[in-house]
Parts: sequence; structure tokens; C-alpha cells
Amino acid sequence: MVGTKFKIFVSWDSVETFVDILCDQITQSGKQVEYIFGMPRGGLIPAVMLSHRLGIPMTQELTRQNTLVIDDICDSGETFKELFLKNPDAIFACLHFKPHTSAFNPNFAANIFPSDNWIVYPWEQDDSDTIQDYLK
Repeated sequence: MVGTKFKIFVSWDSVETFVDILCDQITQSGKQVEYIFGMPRGGLIPAVMLSHRLGIPMTQELTRQNTLVIDDICDSGETFKELFLKNPDAIFACLHFKPHTSAFNPNFAANIFPSDNWIVYPWEQDDSDTIQDYLK
């Protein structure tokens, strides 16, 4: 195993709960969301779930107005930060947000995660390395 963090395994039930929380946050915010964009890989499954629950179509174009960008985690925040610089009107959401390590604050986060432990989602391999792919 690469890295030094412990792994936290997220269940499908927890993912369902986090998606419900995001749906509530988005609905209660009054923000106009017309499209949902799932970040490849980790955001695709939550995007489909949000799309079905909110009745909002998915898009592959980040240039559309009122687009919600969803990812599984906002850890370093660099991915969201880069997208925000190119698409300042986008709305950002994640299942887990690590405010102590992130360079970006998403509009919505289902769970604030104040730990450096590595999160493994049900769609990932149990033996995944505890390091970002791009750092290998």
C-alpha cells in the first residue's frame, strides 16, 4: 500500500444518504440547476443518482449555464479550482469535503471530513492505493 493514511470504506447506504443530503441542500438553496456534470471517474455515479432524484439532465459540456459539477470528494480542491477558473458560473458539489486540505470551497458538500484518512467508495477497488492517481 502506498501512502500513510488509513482507509475508510463508504457503503452504498452511505452514498445514498449523502446524495439525499445534497438533493436537500440544492433544493433548499434556491440555486437554479439546469444540468448535472459528473467528474470522470468519481463523480459519474453520484451525478447519475442526483440526475434521477432531482429530474435534471446530465451534460458533457461544462460551458452550459447553471451546471452543477459533482465529484465524490473535494480533497486538495485543485480539480474544482481549475474548473472554476474556466467556468465561474458553475455550481460545485461533492460527497466528502476536506476543508483542512482543500484549496476550494464547494457550494455543497454532503459530509465534512476533517481527517486525512483515505476514502474508498463502493465503486472503487478495495485495494486502491492511498494516494492520488496523478501523484504516482
